[in-house]
Amino acid sequence: MIKFADLNYQIKDIKKDIFKFIRSAINRSAFIGGESVKEFEKNFKKIHDVKYCLGVANGTDALEIAIESLNLREKSEVLVPVNTWISTAEAVIRNNLKVKFVDIDKDTFLISIKDIKKKITKNTSAIIPVHLYGNPCEMDEIKKIAKEYKLKIIEDCAQAHLAEYKSKKVGTFGDISCFSFFPGKNLGAMGDAGAIITNSQKTFKKCKMIANHGGLKKNSHEIIGRNSRLDNIQAGILCIKLKQLDKWINQRIKNANLYEKLLNKNKKISLPKKKEYSKHVYHLFVIKTNKRNQLINFLKKNQIQTNIHYPKILTKVPAFKKFKKQTTNLNAEINSGRILSLPVGEHLSKVEIIKICQLINKFTN
Repeated sequence: MIKFADLNYQIKDIKKDIFKFIRSAINRSAFIGGESVKEFEKNFKKIHDVKYCLGVANGTDALEIAIESLNLREKSEVLVPVNTWISTAEAVIRNNLKVKFVDIDKDTFLISIKDIKKKITKNTSAIIPVHLYGNPCEMDEIKKIAKEYKLKIIEDCAQAHLAEYKSKKVGTFGDISCFSFFPGKNLGAMGDAGAIITNSQKTFKKCKMIANHGGLKKNSHEIIGRNSRLDNIQAGILCIKLKQLDKWINQRIKNANLYEKLLNKNKKISLPKKKEYSKHVYHLFVIKTNKRNQLINFLKKNQIQTNIHYPKILTKVPAFKKFKKQTTNLNAEINSGRILSLPVGEHLSKVEIIKICQLINKFTN
């Protein structure tokens, strides 16, 4: 079986370091807070060349806290791409704000600049560009729009660790940015974990207060907050993995390039599009085909795992049924029945990718 993801393979060379750290943390009872949290926050903000980083419990919390920290007008609208994981839109609604869904570009799968302009109203307060699958959004255009209409930008970087737009890392263009370290991400913990980065001291302090029961120190509760902490064990694991992240991402890029080379002439398959000035980090390698379900079954019979990200656009999910009329005949809706995620992780060998491509070409021919 060629697996879609293999997390054991990823840590095979660093497993001893991880186990050693976990034993040490247990022996020291270093569970909440701790030096590893501080170390990770320091390293992560240094990589992004930003002033502040806050570790939180997960990527969804990161989005909810980030949105809350910006003090957006109550009931105002936040623009969200309709093809994304539910957290992006969920976090908006849980902040007592309104979601305004935006279509995607049919080739890049990213939020459509053209549709952003159509969806802005006098009640719009923010945009959440999602660097979906590891591919950076058109941040220059988004920043221009945000400046013109006085909108906040919350970058959703959950799938785009170390991705770059015009040689600058994603997460450094907006007012605030959010990351997930779910185990399956390019940089994943061994459980849930997330982070927020920003260059605003005021915003950072507000996030820290929200995440720590409304205060910056113990027994000091200045506002109504919540509990969302990156625990010490997950932070230590992330510190160890962070040292390997460049290597893992480079392997994903190498794998994606091989896919493109071997599938490029196949007219019945649409390959992911990226801009020459962007660094796509391929959390996912997503193709399009008119015979998606048949191809899934064919590959499955040949012992190859695939996935779909995502089977339904958000307006087709029951939780967002009231938005159904807002989106019909969109690029995202058309794509949702055609997109297919192929294995692209660092666990794959060149031989395995060649086999996958040979099978896809055989199927389409």
